[in-house]
Amino acid sequence: MRANEVPTEEIRRDPAAFADRVTADGRLDRRAEAGRYRLVVNRACPWAHRVVITRRLMGLERAVSLAVTDPRQEIIGGEPHWVFTEETGSPGGLDPVLGIHALREAYLARDPGYTGGVSVPGLVDVESGHLVSNDYDRLALDMATEWGGLVRDGAPDLYPEPLREEIDAVGAEVYRDLNNGVYRAGFAPDQEHYDAAVGAVFDRLDALEERLSGQRYLVGDTVTMADVRLFPTLVRFDPVYHGHFKCNVRKLSEYPALWAYARDLFQTPGFGDTVEFDHIRVHYYWVHTGINPTRVVARGPDPRGWLAPHDRAALGGTPFGTGTAPGPVPAGERVPAPA
Repeated sequence: MRANEVPTEEIRRDPAAFADRVTADGRLDRRAEAGRYRLVVNRACPWAHRVVITRRLMGLERAVSLAVTDPRQEIIGGEPHWVFTEETGSPGGLDPVLGIHALREAYLARDPGYTGGVSVPGLVDVESGHLVSNDYDRLALDMATEWGGLVRDGAPDLYPEPLREEIDAVGAEVYRDLNNGVYRAGFAPDQEHYDAAVGAVFDRLDALEERLSGQRYLVGDTVTMADVRLFPTLVRFDPVYHGHFKCNVRKLSEYPALWAYARDLFQTPGFGDTVEFDHIRVHYYWVHTGINPTRVVARGPDPRGWLAPHDRAALGGTPFGTGTAPGPVPAGERVPAPA
């Protein structure tokens, strides 16, 4: 979708253009090796965010370097593209490791004839400069389960086998109605599509409120991929989805259990320390000129509310089970704290 257009049909997401699997033993497509890959993301993108959270929870920061693009996309060849700029720490507008200005260059290095869209996250092979995968869900799952000895000691089991069916079932509902539902509402081509989409968004939020009133996490007694998939949408809800995407029946902060659950995760290492609210607000309000032609960026809401006590520990469970919290955020990856 072009940055300055609203789609004339209901939004649908294309399957990943490149989806090589990375595993510890290389039995599928590629082998997990420290220093071999660079993860290109934008901190505004919820799909990239779940991979960033997984990478941090699993302690893969030293194994897989991180490249952050500018929240303002650049129009190249008539299409919006994720690019590196001086403002986001890339001297000369080039990523210091890959030497590229736009992520599309890694796509074209992999396939010179590629004409499809470019999305984040993108896992790039450092030596060849080729894109390995832009399959956000598979990237996160593989980092959680397939990277073997490269993960940190004490890393949590985000995808425990006994709970996988439930995790995936919950994730499918959340994706359909909420993760993607907010986009279906925001880019609805007419009233009928908007009403259906926004109705599904709040039906799902209502169901999550009921579910989380009696349990600390979505599935089981610890953080799992179900929580990793939900959190990026929740943390963007009041800043951009409520106003910018017209999902304004209620705010997240008006759901007692869901808002406390979101704060609990935000205050858990690996979640809130990967959130950059300025990038989120700037990207959505700047790029989507079809629904915000003035590019005026909303100021609120006050992010300090995310640090308020949540009292969720009384429901039982611990975030990492028998594991431990990840260590400090690497110096080059720290995001501003709510202030």
